[in-house]
Order: sequence, then C-alpha cells, then structure tokens
Amino acid sequence: MEPNLEQTIALLERTPAMLDTLLRDLPESWTQSNEGENTWSAYDIVGHLIHGELTDWLPRMRRILEHGESKAFDKFDRTAQERESKGKSLGELLDEFARLRSANLRELRAMNLRNGDLAKKGRHPALGVVTLSQLLATWAAHDLTHLHQLSRVMAHQYREAVGPWTQYLGVMQCQGHSS
Repeated sequence: MEPNLEQTIALLERTPAMLDTLLRDLPESWTQSNEGENTWSAYDIVGHLIHGELTDWLPRMRRILEHGESKAFDKFDRTAQERESKGKSLGELLDEFARLRSANLRELRAMNLRNGDLAKKGRHPALGVVTLSQLLATWAAHDLTHLHQLSRVMAHQYREAVGPWTQYLGVMQCQGHSS
C-alpha cells in the first residue's frame, strides 16, 4: 500500500476511540497486568502513546520541514511513561491521549503537506536518513503495533484459563515484535 496522507490520518484518528472502547472502566486486573518482567501493561502502552504525541511525530515533522537532514531528531525516550503517567488514572490517560491526538491531527492537516513535502528528508539518530512520508507511515504502523501489543498483553491474562485451546489461539503464541 502506498502511503496516502488522508488514509493515514483516517487510521490515526481512530486509535483514541479504539483504546477508549476497549479499556475505559475495565478492572485494573486487565489494565495493570503485563506479560512478565520488563513488559508493558495496557496502562503503560497508553502512557507511551501519549509521550509519542508530545515528543515524537509532530516535532519530528517540524524538524524535517525546518532543518531537513542537517539537524537529527531528538532521541525518543521509550520508557518516559513510567514517570510521566505516575499518579494518573487510566481514564485520565485516555482523555489526554484523545486530546493530544486530535490537536496533532489538526496541526498536521493545517500543514497542507504536498507530495514534495512528503519526499523531504530528515535524520533519525539511529536509522539515518528518513523521509517525511516514512515518518507518517511509521506513525500509523506504530499505532497498529501497540494495538497488537495491547491485545497480546490482555490475552496473556487468560493464558492458563484457555487450557488446551491455546494451540488454536495465535495471540497466545505471539512473542511480540517490538524491540
């Protein structure tokens, strides 16, 4: 599938509602449980997505448009949610994510990006040269990665309860795909 700005936005604007529908008002046994040591819970995943809205997608787009390859992106703190979400309820995080995503998509639309803009290049601190189009596609794929992770983390809570059916449930076999 070729990246298309409107199609990417259509996916990105659905993520907050998907998270809200799945997670709001669930017992903490669903939202605070993870897959074991050094893994994330649903709560952690939402916090991570919030941090991305604040420090990753739009700031990196602006950096590409303003500086091109001459100024590398700031390094992304993959565990910032551990300190930034502290003391907040999951409901507060879901509300914050929805508000930030809506504001970011408004700003993205206001940029009036053209094909020439999408081809502009920036510099990732680890990956090297990347395009604005790749960054936008990655934003959408990042959402999908964490929705996948969320379903895996939640299914993990029933790993024993499903008994022998585990062999038929792909989500129980998945070991994760993010590094």
